[in-house]
Amino acid sequence: MAEGGISVSQDQLSCSVCLDLLKDPVTLPCGHSYCMGCIRNCWDQGDQTGIYSCPQCRQTFTPRPVLGRNTLLAEVVEKLKETGLSGPPAPSPAGPGDVLCDVCTGRQVRAVKSCLVCLASYCQTHLQPHYNITPLKRHRLVNATGRLEEKICPDHQKLREVFCRTDQTCICLLCSDYQHRDHDTISAESAWAEKTRQLKDRQTESQWNLASREKELQELRQAVKSLRSSAQTAVQDTDRIFTELIRSIERTRSELTQLIRAQERAAVSQAEGLLERLEQEIAELRRRDAELSQLSHTEDHIHFLQKFQSLCVPAGAGDSTRVSFKKLSFEVTVKAVSGLKTRLERVCKEELVKISRTRTEICCVQEPQPRTRAQFLRYACQLTLDPNTVHRHLRLSEGNRRVTLDFQNSSYPDHPERFYSDTQVLCKQSLSAPRSYWEVEGSCSVFKIGVMYKRKRNEKECELGNNDRSWCLYRYVDHYTVCHNGKATDVGNNFSSRIGVYVDHRAGLLSFYSVSGDTVSPIYSLRATFTESLYPAFWICVCCTDDYVTLCHL
Repeated sequence: MAEGGISVSQDQLSCSVCLDLLKDPVTLPCGHSYCMGCIRNCWDQGDQTGIYSCPQCRQTFTPRPVLGRNTLLAEVVEKLKETGLSGPPAPSPAGPGDVLCDVCTGRQVRAVKSCLVCLASYCQTHLQPHYNITPLKRHRLVNATGRLEEKICPDHQKLREVFCRTDQTCICLLCSDYQHRDHDTISAESAWAEKTRQLKDRQTESQWNLASREKELQELRQAVKSLRSSAQTAVQDTDRIFTELIRSIERTRSELTQLIRAQERAAVSQAEGLLERLEQEIAELRRRDAELSQLSHTEDHIHFLQKFQSLCVPAGAGDSTRVSFKKLSFEVTVKAVSGLKTRLERVCKEELVKISRTRTEICCVQEPQPRTRAQFLRYACQLTLDPNTVHRHLRLSEGNRRVTLDFQNSSYPDHPERFYSDTQVLCKQSLSAPRSYWEVEGSCSVFKIGVMYKRKRNEKECELGNNDRSWCLYRYVDHYTVCHNGKATDVGNNFSSRIGVYVDHRAGLLSFYSVSGDTVSPIYSLRATFTESLYPAFWICVCCTDDYVTLCHL
């Protein structure tokens, strides 16, 4: 072959079935050649139908052709083997995450394309028939994917080429003609273009949210850093102030000790002077008493009379004075110090209470308000209606989660918290968490849902939304208003029968939402300063006989 100047490649002498050099080549009447074993195996599978075709051009033969070895082609193959021409490059081995060729056996080979008609993936070698064989050229090839089963309709085993907007799912053509016949459908490619635009919008929104969150994160970190620095400074300042206070108390204690000692020394000095004087007077009196005693025993009249005048001076005469010393006591001082201690402890306790009530908040980066239903459900609270507050024409059921207007019901006993004038009821639980969310649905066309403070003793009863202690959403048929302190604000109409209520107690936020499936749509939000515990409340119009409102399970 080489001497004749004819160039033959290995691909031209390869079997399109096994993709290897021809072995015992045979040529069909249509002109295509195969290995004897390969074509026999293909035709053996068609013996039942009696129809035999060429795997490449699909030309049929009846009856089954008798196959004879093409000796000329066999010699060419042998010559090609002798020349040592290199075959096509070996397919790339599959790595982690690669799609495998469905034809290759033994070692795992990476697929490069997937056929949506054959529903198989091929390496570069086994993909060649789709480029060389005319019927296979019409097959649709995509980059290798391991999710081919997702592209096939499980009901009809057809390619999913249509997108149903009504059900938001991909379907085949047969589905669009039957199960989805009256639905809004478009081609999968058009839907892809549509969703791609939506995806870009979502990506833009997501990137904006990401940037916003990153900014808030940075601000929060800075706020925490500032808070820690401020706390450290406060600790140091309080330590310094208390140290000064302790020193001041120590100085006062020292001064008081010195004062007590000075008073002690003055009193003792005065007492010691009096003691010395008294001792001298006593000694003198004892001497005179001795002389008087001696004089009383003398018998010398002259001596007696001479001494009598000098010794018999009356007691108390002369320089002798009466000594008077008042008892000195420090009880007043001790009592004063004890009172000072009590007052100081009381002041410290009162000031500590004031300090503890001062809540340190990071105002610059508050936790964002929820937007999706999934986010709202994080604050869901389990509520039940309070039998002690329910009006006698309202009936509770379903574990005190449903309230129904029922004029026959009057079995509730008297209770100071019961409503007697207005057909309304409170929940048993207060909204104790910083944030709370619950949902309500019902058959009533005229009702109110909202929150209120619990009625104080002897406080006049008032309908929900008609005083400054309650806020509510009022539904009248298909029209909605928000009420507080007797004032109503129109908020629209035609909302869902399920209403979501959200309260952020600290932020003073009360919001109402229309709930449909997993979608929440805002109805109205209002701001207020909540100074007491809030209780969910419900009011039903007396015209809604047998209608109900239910707290939903979340």
